[in-house]
Amino acid sequence: MAQTYLSDLQLAARYGVHRSTPWRWAKTDPHFPKPVTLSPGCTRWNLAELERWEAAQR
Repeated sequence: MAQTYLSDLQLAARYGVHRSTPWRWAKTDPHFPKPVTLSPGCTRWNLAELERWEAAQR
């Protein structure tokens, strides 16, 4: 199964926050998934990791 990756803009829309907020969460929250560098200039978050994080928040 192919993995899905989301950009900071997609995360911002998903959580209703500014696009810089996921970056701040990645730096300050040890439980928030870290972004993955797919290529130079292309950093994304793994959707499966985000869904696990969301489930843990409930």
